[in-house]
Amino acid sequence: MDDSHIIMYLPEPKAGRVKFFIPYKMRKERAAFKSLNTSFYHYHQKLWSIVNTSENIKKVELLFGEKLQKQTLKAPATLPKVEISEAIQMELDRNHQKMILKGFSNSTIRNYQSSLIQFFKYFEAEPYREITKEQIEGFLYFLISKFKISEQKQNQLVSAIKCYYEHTLGMPREYYDITRPKKSKNLPNVLSEDEVRDIINFPSNTKHKAILHTIYGAGLRVGELIRLRVNDIRSADGYIFVKDAKGKKDRHTVLSPLLLQLLRVYFKEYRPSYWLFEGKEGGQYTAQSVQRIYRRAVKGTNSNPWSTPHTLRHSFATHLMRRGVNIRYIQSALGHSSTKTTEVYTRVLGISNKTLKSPLDTLYETTIFEKDKTK
Repeated sequence: MDDSHIIMYLPEPKAGRVKFFIPYKMRKERAAFKSLNTSFYHYHQKLWSIVNTSENIKKVELLFGEKLQKQTLKAPATLPKVEISEAIQMELDRNHQKMILKGFSNSTIRNYQSSLIQFFKYFEAEPYREITKEQIEGFLYFLISKFKISEQKQNQLVSAIKCYYEHTLGMPREYYDITRPKKSKNLPNVLSEDEVRDIINFPSNTKHKAILHTIYGAGLRVGELIRLRVNDIRSADGYIFVKDAKGKKDRHTVLSPLLLQLLRVYFKEYRPSYWLFEGKEGGQYTAQSVQRIYRRAVKGTNSNPWSTPHTLRHSFATHLMRRGVNIRYIQSALGHSSTKTTEVYTRVLGISNKTLKSPLDTLYETTIFEKDKTK
């Protein structure tokens, strides 16, 4: 790749950001781009980006002048659409029945079934029971090398295949110990307290405001929020009951008096009958609607464009940890099975003299200096 020019990859019409390749040796240019508002570095892609507006593009053009070249970003190959044969459908039906009996969530069933279609098609000519671990890993390597599937997709495929062999076919677990991609050590995306305050107070609609306050105030996942029932708000005891959370576990999480006050205002205005947050037709609110509320709030407050509703949950945990709340309480509120999962938030906390005391301070506190004898 040319290391004397900066490459601007022309975005799709509705793309949210524009990506740039800035050669490593062009340090001044990288520093200048980094100083631009909304600039971001994509570590895995080795690319920079900025929010896609005509004003931002003009700024970059003026900043780099003739050093800037524009190219089309080649899209990765997409997985081919599979025609489902009768044999494949039979295996999908068997697997679906077993997952229903095992009590898998609807989203897990949907994701696993979708993943298995590619797997069944690839090995359609062979008896599925006789496929070896090496053949399965070869299939995964094919998808990674040709279609550049993400680590998340790889893990989903491995989990779907293991589910099929271990539960539907009853094969031994250790035989299908399929290699998974190494887990990335990325830190959770976290908002500052000011950003959270701006975002959750942005909606003028009472229901929308209550939804964002509840996610942050109780540290909920979006799926947990939309499954809350009116009776799950235990105001007398000061907690929210979360039923059938991740891993089919019930738990309690904190009910803020401020949140309770807002929920009472919301209840008087909307009068939900069963679900705490109902759609227009009275049924369960949708995750897509929550996403839209959040995106509008982020855009309206010019907050972190990479954040999602789940970022409010990460921020809930990090802000509690910053205040010195016992990690066991945070673990319980989040519904984590182990403190190891919760401990990731300790790495989010910024190292400064506000969060960590240097041993130099202690050294001087305990040392008595002799007076200068030359005076």
